[in-house]
Amino acid sequence: MKLLVVDDSNVIRGQIKRALALNDVDIIGDAANGIDALDRFRAHQPELVTMDLTMPELDGLKCIEQIMAINPSTRILVISALADKATAIEALKKGAQGFLCKPFNETELNQALQELIKDE
Repeated sequence: MKLLVVDDSNVIRGQIKRALALNDVDIIGDAANGIDALDRFRAHQPELVTMDLTMPELDGLKCIEQIMAINPSTRILVISALADKATAIEALKKGAQGFLCKPFNETELNQALQELIKDE
């Protein structure tokens, strides 16, 4: 399964890539904003995406909407410091399937991703 990592923080993108411990998931790339994310999504067609919400150029909510318009079967895990319920609900309404709050640890990340792909 192919994974695209989307976050405006280079530190967080690195943390996600280092923490990934699922054998059946390959990271095909990362993006620092929603515009780059859409370009990489179209190019690589990943089945799985980790998505930050607060990013320059195109925010995570709009990016989720556009990814779901391209491929509604994409699994999206929102990883955000915005822990308020309204934002999480909005992301889920737009098509995300999971929400993980920052800061997170390796175990939490892998459990959240495993939950998303267990139905595959």
